[in-house]
This record gives sequence, structure tokens and C-alpha cells, in this order.
Amino acid sequence: MSITFSPSGVGSVGVQNPELATSFRRAQWRMLFAAMFCYLFFYTGRQTFGFAIPGIQAEFGVTKEALGWASAALLWCYAVGQAINGNLGDKFGGRRVMSAGAILSFVMNWATSLSTGIVSLTAFWGINGYFQSMGWAPGSRLLSNWWGRHERGTVYGLYTFAAGLASVLSFVTSLVVVGYFQLDWRWIFRIPVVLLLLGGIAFYLIAREKPEDMGFVSPHDEADDVAASEAAIDANEGSLARYKAVLSNWRLLVAGVSIGFQNAARYGLLVWVPVHFLGSNWAKAGTTSVIDPRWISIALPVGMAVGAFSNGWVSDKVFGSRRYLAIVLYMVLAAVTSLCMYAIPTSDVYLGMTVLFLCGFFTYGPQSSFWALCPDLVGHKRAGTATGVMNFFAYLFAGLGEPMIGHFMDKHNQTSLVFLVVAICATASAVVAAFIRR
Repeated sequence: MSITFSPSGVGSVGVQNPELATSFRRAQWRMLFAAMFCYLFFYTGRQTFGFAIPGIQAEFGVTKEALGWASAALLWCYAVGQAINGNLGDKFGGRRVMSAGAILSFVMNWATSLSTGIVSLTAFWGINGYFQSMGWAPGSRLLSNWWGRHERGTVYGLYTFAAGLASVLSFVTSLVVVGYFQLDWRWIFRIPVVLLLLGGIAFYLIAREKPEDMGFVSPHDEADDVAASEAAIDANEGSLARYKAVLSNWRLLVAGVSIGFQNAARYGLLVWVPVHFLGSNWAKAGTTSVIDPRWISIALPVGMAVGAFSNGWVSDKVFGSRRYLAIVLYMVLAAVTSLCMYAIPTSDVYLGMTVLFLCGFFTYGPQSSFWALCPDLVGHKRAGTATGVMNFFAYLFAGLGEPMIGHFMDKHNQTSLVFLVVAICATASAVVAAFIRR
């Protein structure tokens, strides 16, 4: 699979001056890599929770359902924050908002590590969710300023690929803390998140909000950016007007419900798969395998990273920017692989690792198409608000799934039930996505 970009992405600057066009292209890539680098570390501030669950349970004496509610607190605060911070990214710029979120999330992770019980842990973790929400949508707004419609699928695929790699990084650093260094659960919230602090500072120093800030011409053609019948977007459009325009777009709302089910499946995997593979059944399986079962869980975020990039490319090149088709295809396959994962015996370590990779690949892959839909449907000047609204749906649904999964695990004492829930959510996402038709 090769990465190619059409000359249209250069914009009018390319017609005027070839040298300037080359300089602009370099600047585009610099902004993309800066956003990818920063978001690469964001997940170290929120996807480490599953690895801390066994230690928290042992120290505080709480159920998995109670910890599911703690996880839900982060996801719901993240959802509310998305609806707010996406708009703030449009208003104040993605560069400032994203950098601030990275620094503040670092602080709240350390606060979480100092928790004295389930109440304080839930409160700190919830507040951290709000600061985490200052990353994705503002970063998406910055990228939408720099890239035109026909390249967005691939660009957002790369951006989402960085998010997938972030999951890998959060899993690896957490396993190093609990496995290699054998530190207690509190250090899971202290060590990995240092990378987030450094990423936020670096992003602020490197990134610039829009091409005009560096003397370039915008690559956007408004007639191509939104439907021809839609009025031109006022550059000084107020927050309420942006919300009204976004919320009146029924396709975006349908996409919001679809990504809600998709994200419920995704976070079901991210939070509870580590608990599954840290369990006694897989620990026993490890006695007959050269691979420590704890490290099998890494196959999940690796699959997610590869899947995210592939789906963006598929939506651009295979389906001609008809992104709903790429979403439906991947979610159907996510349901199939999740059911396969549920049926795999714990004695088959290598098959489990392979299928878990595919499960992550198809479950997370459509994220790149969902985010590319935002500027496609409402225009790049409202991309931050649209991304925030869509992500509100995503994390509202994800939060509902966490305590439910924890309850099922407590009641049936079977951690593999997470894969059944994922299969149901993936199927629902595919059905809803079929109605987007854009």
C-alpha cells in the first residue's frame, strides 16, 4: 500500500509558485507529524487504567463494577469536554488547547496516583477525562486547516494511526511498570504520563495554527468543502452558530450514534482485555508458552494502530471518500473476530494473539473515517465543533458500557464476556453507519 497525495492538496499556492508549493507541502507534513507526536502520548494519560485494576481491587477491596463506574467517570467527563473543547479549538486554536490539555492531564494523573479510596480515585480520574478531551478535537481542527478534502481520509488515518500507536505505548509502559519494575499500581499513573508532558510542550513549540500564519495560502476550496447549496461559512462565526449548524446536520448525528457503539466496543477491549489476560486462566496457559500471556494484550493496540491507517486509505482510495462503506465493512468484521475471540480456549496462546490483533484492527479502524467525515459534512471551519460533538456521542456510549461489563464479570466470573459485548456493539455500529450514505 503506497501513500499518494494529489496536487489538489497544495491549493492555489502550488499554481502560483512551485518552490512555495514545495515549502507548503513540507509545512503540511510538519504540522501532521507534530499533531501525531503529541497525541502519541495522550493515551498514556487515560488507557493505563485496566492495568491498575488488579492492584486497586486488592488495596481498596472494591468490585469490578465499582471500577467500571470509575472508568465511566473519565469517559463521561471526556464526552462533556469534547462538546466544549472542540468548539474552543475552533475559537482559540487547536495548538493552545491541545498543549494545555496535555499538561493538565499530567497533573491529574499524578493526583489519581495519590488517591486514598474509590471516591477520590473516581473524582480525580473523572477530572482527568475532561483535560484529556482537550487533545483530539483541537488537534483535528488544526489538521483540517492544513489539508483539503480529498486528502483527509489518509491524513486522518495517519492521525488516528498515532492514536493507535499511543495505545501500544500505554500498554507497553504499563506492563513495564507492573511486570519489569514490579511497582505498585500508583506508578502506572506516574511514569508513562511523563511522556505526555513532554509531547504537549513540544507540540506548542513546533505547531502553527493555519497556513496563513506562515505566509501560505489556504488549500481549501469552499465549494468543495461543503455542499454547493450551503452558504459560505463566516470566518467570525460565533460558538452558538457553530453548534446550531453542526447539530442540524442529521448525517453527523447518525454518525455520532454509530461511533458511539463503535467506541463502546473499543473501550470495552481497552479497559477489560488487560484484566482478561492478567487473569488466572491465561496465567496458567503461560506455563506452556514462550510468550508471557500479559504481553498477548499488546496485539490489541498494535492491531488498532494498523487498522486505523488502513481504513482511512480504504475510504479514500477504494470507496472514493464514501466513508460510510469503509465503516460498515470494518464493523461487521469486528463483530466476527470478537465472536471468534470469545470462542478461543485459553490454552491456545498463539491463536489468541492473532485473533486479538484482528479484533483490534477492525474495531478501531473506522475511527479515521469517522473523523474525516466531520469536515466533509460541515466544512473545515466547523471541524473542531463537529469532532467534539461526535466524540461526545462516542464517549457517552463508551461510559455506559464500562460498568455493565464489570457487572457481568462480577456476576459470572468470566472475563471473556467482554468479547460478546464488543460483538453486539460492533454490529449495532455497522447497522447505524449504513444510513450515513455520504
